[in-house]
Amino acid sequence: MDLRSRLADIDARILDAASSAGRDPSEISRIVVTKFHPVELVEDLVGLGVTDVGENRQQELSAKRETYSGAPVRWHFIGQAQTNKAKAVRRDADAVHSLDRARLADALHAARGEDDDADILDVLIQVNLTDDPGRGGVEPAGIEELAEHVAASCPSLRLRGVMAVAPLDEEPAAAFARLADHAALIRTVVSDADWISAGMTGDFAEAIAAGATHLRIGSAITGPRPVHG
Repeated sequence: MDLRSRLADIDARILDAASSAGRDPSEISRIVVTKFHPVELVEDLVGLGVTDVGENRQQELSAKRETYSGAPVRWHFIGQAQTNKAKAVRRDADAVHSLDRARLADALHAARGEDDDADILDVLIQVNLTDDPGRGGVEPAGIEELAEHVAASCPSLRLRGVMAVAPLDEEPAAAFARLADHAALIRTVVSDADWISAGMTGDFAEAIAAGATHLRIGSAITGPRPVHG
């Protein structure tokens, strides 16, 4: 299939999953992850109606945003962020899905535009749904404390909700059910933090059933990633 067909196929599957879950599909945003693909692919996607693009690496996000020449698009940073890259991430991302520690929140807040009080960055707390502390995301026990820190100490960050990746050794539905509980906890701190960023190509139907609002889908739409040295 070509790009248009792959996009249409995924969108049809999203509609089916939303219908099965009794969800309004207009509540679900499809983020196309363009990791390792050239900026021309982003332009092609936008020509097909895509409005949200995701990147895993700060350097790639920054390079694509700088050279992109198409219609307005919302850039989502979904990879692990280093505090020393916070300024570049803040400059080039419209939303950061991978906030996992207070130090990163502080760095992103400190990187705001000095003269622009309206410069607000959307952020999501990434939750580690595994038992491996080396995986990305805050441990569930630390979610509420991190949310309170963002709300109290980082006024230029707008906490929008939670993000997670389903563990490889567990049924996605069970993992996403836990994420929904974590999302409810976040809303006790920030009542309108109602984004749930969950679901990729292999598990987005389960994510939709658990309340996901933002899906992160890559090669099923973009095609195989170019070889990256």
